[in-house]
Amino acid sequence: MLVVFLRTIILLIVVIIAMRFMGKRQIGQLQPFELAVAIMISDLASVPMQNTGIPLVNGIIPIMTMLAVQILISYISLKSSTFRSIICGKPSILISAGRINEEVFRNELYTLTDLLEQLRSKDIYNIADVEYAILETNGQLSVIPKASKRNVTPEDLNISAKPEAPAVNLIIDGELISKNLEKVNLDRNALESKLNQLGIKSIKEVFYASMDLEGNLFCQAKQRK
Repeated sequence: MLVVFLRTIILLIVVIIAMRFMGKRQIGQLQPFELAVAIMISDLASVPMQNTGIPLVNGIIPIMTMLAVQILISYISLKSSTFRSIICGKPSILISAGRINEEVFRNELYTLTDLLEQLRSKDIYNIADVEYAILETNGQLSVIPKASKRNVTPEDLNISAKPEAPAVNLIIDGELISKNLEKVNLDRNALESKLNQLGIKSIKEVFYASMDLEGNLFCQAKQRK
């Protein structure tokens, strides 16, 4: 029993390391060959995990081999657009200048129902509102609405928009993130002073606190038991 437990832990760590080296994409963003490698890695790990008669190294070596092949293919794809198009394919234009390309649908085995479903997921409920729809190589749909249907931007209204950036996390569940204080030009004393103004006596009482580029502090105290 202990042997099975240890083998499972080791193989899990190996698979996690392998998937980590494959990059930070979600499953829906994987290219076809990347998805195939991910599936094969999971299958290779399951065999020695279930059968203790198979040496552990017989599972680890194939996993590392698949990882090396995946990295090699990704590297070559970065250097060669021709190789990338062979391995990953090319984007397909489903709607061009407001007109549906029927032949592309047949070639990609893609249906109008699939298109309408993905359009709804992007808050587009009328296909007549679409200027371009592009089926990407990973199966995602990119949509350009018609000019009369797209959202108004500050540029359209001749308004100068302020730059935006994520708020800086300062406190998470009562723990101060000291290295982030420098990013907002604060020290611990200044932060505690701001918290006192909000009626919070201690950093430990804060569930979450952050500060934006303009120096606005967002703070939520922990719920009192």
